[in-house]
Amino acid sequence: MRSKCRKALFLPVLLGILMLSSCTARHVETIRMKPEFQPGDFGGGVMREGCYHSVAPGETLWRISQMYDVDIETIKRVNNIRDVRDIDIGKRLYVPRAAERKNVITLYPNKKWKYIVLHHSATDSGSSEKFNRAHLRRGWKGVGYHFVIDNGTCGKDNGQIETSPRWTKQIDGAHCKADSMNARAIGICLVGNFSEDNMSAEQMDSLVYLVDTLKTYYGISSRKILGHSQVDGARTECPGTQFPWRKFWTQMGR
Repeated sequence: MRSKCRKALFLPVLLGILMLSSCTARHVETIRMKPEFQPGDFGGGVMREGCYHSVAPGETLWRISQMYDVDIETIKRVNNIRDVRDIDIGKRLYVPRAAERKNVITLYPNKKWKYIVLHHSATDSGSSEKFNRAHLRRGWKGVGYHFVIDNGTCGKDNGQIETSPRWTKQIDGAHCKADSMNARAIGICLVGNFSEDNMSAEQMDSLVYLVDTLKTYYGISSRKILGHSQVDGARTECPGTQFPWRKFWTQMGR
């Protein structure tokens, strides 16, 4: 069932929040939200409705609370959760009085990330949870990408950015074995088949925002932002023969 939460548009709002992560590294949170909304605008006469959220691999109550601007204790209470760690992948949580969903991107100080490799799922539908199940069946340690950008299927919003455990734990990907990219490239997968279909405007906006954020923070040059098929030794048409490279680079300001 598709989420009732409305899709978010993006305007840069940088919040420098330093805190200890699960792997003890300090990180910075960046949050983008709709231009017409600013923090604190949801009080007074603005009515906020509740929505359901399906827990993705690696998601925590803290991250979900940040996405919808609802405190953790409220989410725990209405969902009868005693322990914040007691949320399984796929569990549907009710989020009362949810604000417009925000994409929360965590940036970890790490010198290993030298490239960004773009993929498509080559499927009509998908999500981080769905890929996680498929990749576990292959014997991998869960979803192989660091980020997934949804297309409005599997209960996720069109353009929603999902962060996988590989990113929050800062471990190698399982998305591009060629040229040792798993160990040095951030893997981003867009749901869709871009050898047959077009990318949505919402996905493109999210891709440009995510890549620009990662590129700037990790000092990755534009020439090291590649499609899977552009990696030396890779034998694939991923991210698709119709991937809109010209539009992507135009919006990136190249």
